[in-house]
Amino acid sequence: MNLRIVDRGAFSWALVQIRPGESFVSESGAMFRASSNIDIDVTTRSKSTGGLLSGVRRMFAGESFFFSTYSCTDREEGEVGLAPTLQGQIASIPCDGVAGWVCAGGSYLGSTGGLNIDTEFQGLRGVFSGESLSFLNVTGAGTLLVNAFGSIEEVNVTDELTVDTGHVVAFQDSLSYTLGKAGGSWIQSFLAGEGLVLKFQGHGKLLVQSHNPDEFGKTLGPLLPERQS
Repeated sequence: MNLRIVDRGAFSWALVQIRPGESFVSESGAMFRASSNIDIDVTTRSKSTGGLLSGVRRMFAGESFFFSTYSCTDREEGEVGLAPTLQGQIASIPCDGVAGWVCAGGSYLGSTGGLNIDTEFQGLRGVFSGESLSFLNVTGAGTLLVNAFGSIEEVNVTDELTVDTGHVVAFQDSLSYTLGKAGGSWIQSFLAGEGLVLKFQGHGKLLVQSHNPDEFGKTLGPLLPERQS
C-alpha cells in the first residue's frame, strides 16, 4: 500500500493506493473520489470491537458513527482520495506495533487495515476541558492518518509540556496527562482568555495543531445570518 499526502496549504488531502488483498479504513464521509475497482463497505466495526456500541463510543470521541473500509474488487491496484472536513494539514504516523497512539476528538482520518481502533473514556476531564468525552486509541502495526485545523507540529516530550485544550491532535500512549489551569490562579487563567490546559508528562511524541476549531466556531457563529425556519 502506498500513501501520499498532497500538501496544498490549508487544503491538504491524501491519496491511498490499495493493492489486491489490502484494505484501508477511514472516517465515514472522508472519501471524495475512488477508482472504479474500489469496493466501499460502510460499517460501525473496528478491528478490535464491533457493532452498534463501538459506533456510539466513537460518537462520544468526536468521530463519525461509521467507518468506511476500502478494498479492491479485482486483481488491479485501486486508489482512494481522502480529505478532512476542516481545512488544515494531514500527518502520516508510522505505528510500529509497540507504541500506541491516542487521537483527540475529530483528528482521526484513516488507517491501514492492520491497526486496532478503540475508545478511551476521559470522564470529567473531557467535560471540563471542552474536549470530547473520549479519545481514540490506535494500536498495532501500520500507518495512521490524522488531520488538524491549521498546521501540525510534532513535539518530542521529554518531561512535561502544557498544551491549550483544543490544540491536541494525537500523542503516544507513553504520555500521561492531567487537566489544569494556565495561569497562577483560576481567575488569572480565565481573565487572560487561556482557561484550561492539558499538562502532559513522560516521554513520547505529541502532535499539536496551530488553530482551535471550537474557538473559530465561537468567533464565526455570531457573524452568520440567522437560520430561516
